Amino acid sequence: MSRPSASSSTSRRRRNAPMGETGPEAGAAVAAAPVTVTATDLKQWAYCPRIPFYRYVLPVRPTPTYKMRRGKDVQAAVEALERRRGFRAYGMREGERRFGLWLQSDRLGLSGKLDLLILTPEACYPVDFKDTEGGPRRNHRLQVAAYALLAEEAFARPAPDGFIYLVPEKRVVSLALTEADRNGVRSAIVELRRMMEREELPPPTSLRSRCEVCEFRNYCGDIW
Repeated sequence: MSRPSASSSTSRRRRNAPMGETGPEAGAAVAAAPVTVTATDLKQWAYCPRIPFYRYVLPVRPTPTYKMRRGKDVQAAVEALERRRGFRAYGMREGERRFGLWLQSDRLGLSGKLDLLILTPEACYPVDFKDTEGGPRRNHRLQVAAYALLAEEAFARPAPDGFIYLVPEKRVVSLALTEADRNGVRSAIVELRRMMEREELPPPTSLRSRCEVCEFRNYCGDIW
């Protein structure tokens, strides 16, 4: 299959007006824009930049993978277990759980549906369920940091840590969230918007093992 061209974009792409940013500036607030990206978009951007390109700029509708179809069942099963257990795995004695929480920030131009948010009087803690093994990766950390920024703004309290629950291992991994993590989210938002504005096909991930199971593999004619 031939290399995709931005000229095949649809009306969905045309709604993405130019952003006006000249580049990512760590620590700077991201200006509001007509398009709002999601925390999942940022995760995919760090995993392989072509995934959000295919979703937003072309866009195309790939065939869902087995893992994608399984996601809802996994979410329901983990949520049922979470409701019955305490907070020891998160290093807490008590807290309030909010499941399937939709968060949005017009200031950041960011939104996302968080699997679980744990609230205490002093802080908030995003928890992301992952049906994967081998520990959290850089793109997972970026996604959790994005949820932390959203939760901090929505609930006016800090999110010093985030958590990833690894479903196959039944294990909770704690992530101490730093200002560098937050700046990484802001920079990724700007980079992702710039790609949408310029409609340029970004380079693929350097890890070909990711391509083998990608739902968009048939669109990368320069790889296959």
